[in-house]
Amino acid sequence: MSASDSMPDAGSSASANTMCIVPERAKLHLAMLVCQLGYAGNHIILKTVLNMDVSMLVFPVYRNIVALVALVPFAYFFEKRDRPPLSTSILIQFFLLGLIGVTCNQGFYLLGLNNTSATFASASENSVPAITFLLATILRMEQVHLNRKDGIPKVIGTLASVAGALVITLYKGPTLFGSNSQLSNQSILGDVKGKSWILGCIYLIGHCLCWSSWIVLQTPVLKKYPARLSITSYTYFFSILQFLAVAALFERDSQAWLVHSTGELFSIFYTGLVASAMTYAIQIWVIDKAGPVFVSVYLPLQTLLVAVIESVALGEEFYLGGIIGAVLIVAGLYLVVWGKNEESKFDEEKPATPSVSENNNGESSSNASLIQPLLPTSSD
Repeated sequence: MSASDSMPDAGSSASANTMCIVPERAKLHLAMLVCQLGYAGNHIILKTVLNMDVSMLVFPVYRNIVALVALVPFAYFFEKRDRPPLSTSILIQFFLLGLIGVTCNQGFYLLGLNNTSATFASASENSVPAITFLLATILRMEQVHLNRKDGIPKVIGTLASVAGALVITLYKGPTLFGSNSQLSNQSILGDVKGKSWILGCIYLIGHCLCWSSWIVLQTPVLKKYPARLSITSYTYFFSILQFLAVAALFERDSQAWLVHSTGELFSIFYTGLVASAMTYAIQIWVIDKAGPVFVSVYLPLQTLLVAVIESVALGEEFYLGGIIGAVLIVAGLYLVVWGKNEESKFDEEKPATPSVSENNNGESSSNASLIQPLLPTSSD
């Protein structure tokens, strides 16, 4: 073989080596940034769709069918050897994940968004990190050591991220750029005439509770059924059946099942492919690798991204409050990640002493499997 024949192999080998040296932590951060960008677009698109008077029962059916069709081929081929056999217990858990994480989650969100605004709906989701952190701590999936230097930054960072998103929503300040004077006279919480703002807030609280519960419940399910794409596919399958049952009972208008415009068709494919299939698959991968709190702490970025998209694409004004909120969000994320890195270092330095319960019916190993570090110390 000549030197010229070996050059393509050398090039491909170098490319593969370059991909391998990308740190696992960088992949996790990049994945969550892409996920939140997809969700930011989802807020604006769904608000536009609701203004078209589409059915809030029929639209999720089409959206989730698109997501399922996109996920099934990847789940079948990539996880063909990794899928454990199905059992009644596993199917029940998939049904509950579909009910909590998709059906109730999307239903409450659409009802809340219809009664409020995209900006407020995005801001309300910033309660998800705090709720997830609390649930994970109660279920002992996340450890908080307030007497150590890694514990306090995690708590302060989560609160700072939530506070930053709230500042973006509730505080305008002087205009920095943007010249849409027609929109400047609107309330920052949006024009919601004829809607029930209080009822919308209640729906959004239910949406956040469902989302937090879904994030936390993923961890034990992944321990029993370590096939991420298959779990997501089954979740959407059961959700489609649930939405179909609800729509059959309550949706009496046959015209609601028809797609009336190109905008509706685009929104179905965007929400199905990007906001459902892609984002859910990314989240379940990151949850498996880094834990539930790492996923939820990135949610405040949605509000910042929604504000930027509305300012650039829709011509809305961008205020000083947006900059202050962005600084708080970034600082909060830094504190949480720094706290998790310090926690990983502490765990590495801790001497490995055998536990008394290690030989007691294997209880220690099963419990330890639920308490995984937020950021792994080694790449896979």
